[in-house]
Amino acid sequence: MPFVIEEELEIAAPSGVVWEVITDLASYGQWNPFVVSCRSTLVVGDRIDMRVKIVSWLAQPQREIIQDHVPGQRLCYGLDGGRLGAVISRRCHDLQSIDPGRTRYRSRFALSGWMSPFTRLLLGTRLQRGFHLMTAGIRNRAEQLWNARQTAGHT
Repeated sequence: MPFVIEEELEIAAPSGVVWEVITDLASYGQWNPFVVSCRSTLVVGDRIDMRVKIVSWLAQPQREIIQDHVPGQRLCYGLDGGRLGAVISRRCHDLQSIDPGRTRYRSRFALSGWMSPFTRLLLGTRLQRGFHLMTAGIRNRAEQLWNARQTAGHT
């Protein structure tokens, strides 16, 4: 049975602004307390290199593969488990426009493979906290950008 962390929320910003936050990887360090740096072409099959803060005092390197990319709607990446199938992961960001100024954002992380029970036991609470902080960060960043653009008259 996979270990799943899922969260869905409404963001008071257009889906294009939310998408911009998710795909502006170079800016992650400014707002993201969980994935503090990130690089990728976002092309399916290419790498995504991240530094992830699972513990507060260490940002560890994490390399995964872009698995799905539908611009403006969906970005997924993860691990295929290798030859032994030890750890298989899939992390997805999904967006749905509710109206011109609101977006439904869904964050989903699924972990499976024969090592997943151990990973859940050792890191489950930290992963849940990290993904929650990242989801809140996406909302906060998108709403700040949108509010600033509206104030400046650039919608």
